[in-house]
Amino acid sequence: MPKKMLSSLDDHLFAALDRLAGTDLTPEQIETEAKRAEAVVKIADQVTENAKTKLVAAKLFAEYGKTVLPMLPQIGPSKEPSNEG
Repeated sequence: MPKKMLSSLDDHLFAALDRLAGTDLTPEQIETEAKRAEAVVKIADQVTENAKTKLVAAKLFAEYGKTVLPMLPQIGPSKEPSNEG
């Protein structure tokens, strides 16, 4: 699976909007697309919150340097052995 970029989130949200705006949909199809769009929005909210958390961590690192790394494991070195290589 290709790595997803935060910038592709807009594409997914607008695609869901386009599907909902389709004039050739039956009421059942509209209901299905509405549920699908709701699921996409919930996931998008989580992706956005994750990005905000990473931004806060990056700001803390920029301000305080390596002294904050033990409290920011998502940007510090991994303590788990790698299965790669």
